[in-house]
Amino acid sequence: MSNGEQNINWDLSIRPKKNLLDINLKELWRYKDLIMLFVRRDFVSKYKQSILGPAWFIIQPLLTTLMFTLVFGKIAGIPTDGLPPMLFYMTGIVGWTYFSTCLTATSDTFISNAGIFGKVYFPRLVSPVSIVISNLIQFAIQFSFLIACMIFYWLSGAKFTPNIYVLLIPVLIVLLAGLSLGFGIIFSSLTTKYRDLRFLLVFGVQLWMYATPIIYPVSALPEKYKIFIIANPMSSIIEIFRYSLLGSGTINWFQLGYSAVFTLVILVIGVLVFNKVERTFMDTV
Repeated sequence: MSNGEQNINWDLSIRPKKNLLDINLKELWRYKDLIMLFVRRDFVSKYKQSILGPAWFIIQPLLTTLMFTLVFGKIAGIPTDGLPPMLFYMTGIVGWTYFSTCLTATSDTFISNAGIFGKVYFPRLVSPVSIVISNLIQFAIQFSFLIACMIFYWLSGAKFTPNIYVLLIPVLIVLLAGLSLGFGIIFSSLTTKYRDLRFLLVFGVQLWMYATPIIYPVSALPEKYKIFIIANPMSSIIEIFRYSLLGSGTINWFQLGYSAVFTLVILVIGVLVFNKVERTFMDTV
């Protein structure tokens, strides 16, 4: 190699990762343009060839809310803390939908992107992060629809009390995003070898929803079962989300702190596992 070649200062140096903790999160910022490109791709491609397009963002929670109102509100008679059943169920559904959509989409990161991962270099975390961000658009549309429904019910004389804790909603969104991203990239890493986990995840997400206070308030549960629901990190997030908008339930700062710590731990574990698997996943996918 000549002296001229030795003195070249490269703008980007691609090198193999030496250990599990060899993580460069600054790369995500350098590739922010690529993240935004993926965000646009994910949003446009999702409903590009559908007739109703983004209207499905509203139709899905609306139909789910109507079904919950009929089955759990009218037939089963599950209480809703004196709130209009439509608003009670919809607040839980909007938050849960963002979480579950991000979780299931990020869990396919390696399998669905194997082609591009094998040809082009970029930080692999770009893909799941872009999914979490792109789903914020869906969340924003559904949240706006929820606010419209709240205004309609308020004009109709329904009693609920939005409060100052609506300022916590951005924090709750961050927790939902972090929790779904952490679990998603863990499952994505494991499914490179164990494809059965993809089916387990779909089933598990459905069960997880019923273990989260979406169709019932925590106050309606027998005391002996409350500990199991409270141990679910999603419970306090959904409860505070509903309380901030409707005034139903209570805020337990200890439970919120538990959810935050749980999210941080899962996210760190997810990034470490993802970092380990991305070095060799092409041999197993």
